[in-house]
Amino acid sequence: MNSIEATIRNTNTKGELSTLRKKGEVPGIIYGGKNPNQKVSISTKKVKSLIEKENFLSNVLELKIDGKNQNVIPREIKYDIITDEPIHVDFLRIVEGTKIILEIPVKFINNEKSPGLKRGGVLNIVRRKVELKCPTENIPTELIIDLDGVDIGDSFKISSIKLPENVTPTIQGRDFVIATLAAPTIIKEPEKPAEETAEGAEGTEGAAIEGGPEGETKVAAEGDKKDSDKEKKEGDKKEPEKKDSSKEKK
Repeated sequence: MNSIEATIRNTNTKGELSTLRKKGEVPGIIYGGKNPNQKVSISTKKVKSLIEKENFLSNVLELKIDGKNQNVIPREIKYDIITDEPIHVDFLRIVEGTKIILEIPVKFINNEKSPGLKRGGVLNIVRRKVELKCPTENIPTELIIDLDGVDIGDSFKISSIKLPENVTPTIQGRDFVIATLAAPTIIKEPEKPAEETAEGAEGTEGAAIEGGPEGETKVAAEGDKKDSDKEKKEGDKKEPEKKDSSKEKK
């Protein structure tokens, strides 16, 4: 359990909260149980380090306030829309004998011992978190799924996970799936039609006969054609020779 220092705050206005944040503190509030809500502030640096850790919103924290310890659980974090810095944290007071609904993360272990994964199988995770109803004094930090010996086609349902005492899933009436180990997916490129293959072969053979690369062959052929067309047009434009009638008379 993480333990952090907290200070009672007496801020009431937005200006006072802004000043508090500039001093490197994040305002927060503790609520729940029979005791009144309590305004506190926590070091921004400490809050950010806790947020970076996994499962922050499902872990019980111990707040040290004026020499007294309180067990709480973070319920909501608000962030600045521009800087993305935490600007407020809500904490729920842990009261024994009550229950709380939390999303508990699922953790997979012994991946290297799974024969299905070794053969290229794919682990399809349906639920990375499972919503559970937990007693405040018995909150699990994570749900463990052991992949040791798991092969392709195997699946994991909520019934396959051993939950702590008095901890129950909020989804009742069905044994829902958390993950499955599926066969590898192989994408095979479609084969080219026989006609296209034949046309490609003819084109290659024709280029070889011309005695040069395909690009050079095309240029030469187009050039010959242009010269031929030009000569033909020039020939059409020539007027027929006129006979000398005077010579014929002689």
